[in-house]
Order: sequence, then structure tokens, then C-alpha cells
Amino acid sequence: MTTPDMPWGAYAPGMAQLPGTQVPGTALPGTTPPGMAPPPGPPGLAASQQPPGEPVPPGQPTAGSAATRSGQFTPEAARRDIPVLQRPVNGRPVVWLDNGATTQKPRQVIETLASYYATANSNIHRGAHTMAREATEMYEGGRAAVAGFLGAPSPDTIVFTRGTTEAVNLVAQSWGRANLGPGDEILVSTLEHHSNIVPWQLIAKERRARVVPIPLLPDGSIDQDAYADLLSFRTRLVAISHASNVLGTVPPVKEMTALAHRYDAKVLVDGAQAVAHFPVDVQDLDSDFYVFSGHKLYAPTGIGALYAKPEVLAGMPPWQGGGNMIDQVEFGRVTYAPVPHRFEAGTGHISGVVGLRSAIDWLSSFGREAVAAYETALLGHAQQALAAVPGLTVLGDAPEKIAVLTFTLAGHDPMTVARWLDRAGIAVRAGHHCAQPSLRHYGLEAATRASLALYNTAEEVDQLAASLTQLQSLTQLQLQGAG
Repeated sequence: MTTPDMPWGAYAPGMAQLPGTQVPGTALPGTTPPGMAPPPGPPGLAASQQPPGEPVPPGQPTAGSAATRSGQFTPEAARRDIPVLQRPVNGRPVVWLDNGATTQKPRQVIETLASYYATANSNIHRGAHTMAREATEMYEGGRAAVAGFLGAPSPDTIVFTRGTTEAVNLVAQSWGRANLGPGDEILVSTLEHHSNIVPWQLIAKERRARVVPIPLLPDGSIDQDAYADLLSFRTRLVAISHASNVLGTVPPVKEMTALAHRYDAKVLVDGAQAVAHFPVDVQDLDSDFYVFSGHKLYAPTGIGALYAKPEVLAGMPPWQGGGNMIDQVEFGRVTYAPVPHRFEAGTGHISGVVGLRSAIDWLSSFGREAVAAYETALLGHAQQALAAVPGLTVLGDAPEKIAVLTFTLAGHDPMTVARWLDRAGIAVRAGHHCAQPSLRHYGLEAATRASLALYNTAEEVDQLAASLTQLQSLTQLQLQGAG
């Protein structure tokens, strides 16, 4: 519980403020320009001053880290930071093309996590001792870093969650329960991951509202004419992905949001597949809610964030109850902590926040525009390479898309294809990708997906195409032998 000298969310008297962060409730500081070192972490020696064998304090750039580099982006620079890319799989160098499921972690993030647990592990916010203050600084510094990364107006607009799924459920159960009623409609695009469909179905059933799907065009883009026709003053919320995890489609979110707002509808944007691939500015998008997962952003699993407009967040009741989200508790009444803390019941994933900040620093150090341009070029190369594979069909060719290629291979079920590629050390995903409506748009129940990231190369894409071609050739020989 709170104490007179430690009001909820405030720093303890005499606590040093973490450079580059803000005390909750104050204005967001400037963000670190690409290619420059991020602000230093909690009190401690600089990396170059550490005694041999001593861990680097969390938040401090390590020698040779992306945060200390400058110059034009190359995938080789990123690959040097990813330890797992050095391991063999089935006797071959691993080719990680399953980034849509999770990204691999740079050593800067791994070392930051180890250093946090070795030097700064503590619970946060209400402790008066040194390590509690330092851990609180790191946690709230992570909140400020996420706000800067998303272009949010204040750290107070950021709520930490376990990931995209929990963030969507939080909005559905808090905002949805308070604002949805009989006959209200929730428009959900057919592109969506199940995590941006099922929570709306659950709350709609409870509140006697309706979930209305927004159809797709043959190229995998959202049918904008149908969307405009579906909008009405019954529409209370539009749920839409910023980038599809199956088709790679990047919808015109800003324009769709503006149209929804004409009907006084709120808009939730699922940015799980977007934030690692191109810059995001939630104020420019004007979205009411924006959600993402850290593990698809080179950060640890089990951490993510919800952004909500200040006035929307202020009007939302708590979802989960417990410690950390309260002001005063009596058996006759309870008062809650201010936003965003009222939505963070229990002990948060403190190390996850520390790792998320490190991942943001690492990615931002390369220059977001440069990474996006590289991935766009790599996608073009991959589209050409896969077009030469006999019997291969890529799903979706929307004009705007991220580097996701979901495909079928004639004569082979997706799991067989994935297992074949694994023999060559190539990791892809097979199945319905938790986006069954998207696949059923093409009459499919499953497909194979290769999803690319900044550390993937044209050579790896060529290995993928060559292995698939080899599978088709081998199958053809077997058929000829059987005949």
C-alpha cells in the first residue's frame, strides 16, 4: 500500500532521476536520434569502466553494441549481434525465417537482462531502498522509451501488458464493458489475428453487441468500399491490424481511423507485426488504442504495451484487481491508482521492461527508415525468387505489405514443407497462423509462412527458394519412378 512519503507512482524522496526518462505525469523527453547512443541507464559505471568480468549495468550500451555504432545499415551489422544465428541446425547454419512468430534477440538485450538480475533485481514503486529506487527508474524509463518509440504524447499513455493478446483483452474487458451495449457493432477486419477477434466476440456476447467482419479483396487488402458501407452510428469500435501476420498487408490505417471517427467510433490498431518493420506515430495515426508485443520487436517474451489516448484511458475502469493498482483499500471502499498504474495489477514484468527498452535502443540505433527500406528491397528479392519455384503460390499481393510470404506448394501439405526446410536448417511456420479467417478467404485451412527481419539476407532467401525447388524436383523424380 502507499505511504505518506511515497504517493502512488512517485519517486521516493531523494531519488535520482534516470537520465533520459521522466517522472510519471511529466512531459515526454526528446527521443534519441538514430545512430546516437541512448541515454545512460541507472547509476553505475560506464561499460568501459567496468572491472574485468563485472556485468554491465542495465541500460548501459556494451562495447561494440548497436547503440554505439553509426553509419549505413547493413544486415551483417545486425547479424553480428544475434548469437543464435551462429548455431547450426541439422548440421547447417540456421536460417531464421519465422520472425512473424518471434524474433531472435541481440546480445545487448540478453546481456541487459543478465545484468539486471545480477545487479539490480528488486520490486518497484514502493520500496525506499537503493535497489528498489534503481529498479523503479529502469521500469519507468522503459515506459518513457516506449512512449518515444510510438510517438505518444506522454509516458502516462503507456500501459505494460504481457503482450498484444493481453492488451486487446484489457481494452475489451475495461473499455468494452463500460461502453458497449445491445445492438452496438464492432467492426473487425478479416486480416486479424485471433487475438484481435476472440476478445471482441467474448465481450460482444456478454454485452449483446455484434462483431461484424470487414471483407478482403482478392489481393489481400481490405475492401475499403465495404468498410465505408459497414460503418454507421451503431459502430462503437473498429479493430484492425497495422500489418497482417499472414498476408503482410499494411492497410491505410490513418484513413480508416479518420473515417471511423466521423461516426464517433473508437479504433484499436494491432501493431504486433508492424513495430519491428517501420516507424509508428500513434498521434499521426490518431488511433485511440495501439498494442504490440515485445518478443516480435527483438525483446523478451511476456512483455508488451498498450497505448491509449489520455482522455480514453482516464475513463476506463480497472480490469484486474490486486496490488500495485490501488490507492487505498478498506472493506467498505477502495480507491485506485492513477493511470497508467491502475491497469498494472500485481508485480509487473520488470526485467521484460528493461529488456524491451534495450531492444528499442538496439533497433533504433540502425535508423528506422533505413531498416524499412532494406526490408522492402529484401521482400522484392524474395518475391522474385519464390516466383521461380514450380507449383508455389504466394497468398496476397496487396500494394503495401511487410516482408511476410505465406505460400502453398503444389503436392505438399504445409507441415511437410516446413519439415523439409528444417532439414536444411531453415525455420519457417506452418499451420493456420492464428488467423483462420485470412486463410479461409483463399479457401485454405493451412499454409507455410516465411517472415523476414532486418538480419535476414538475400542469400538466405535464395537458400529457401533452392530448397523448395529441390523438394519439387525430388517429388517429380519419385512420380516418374512410380510411373
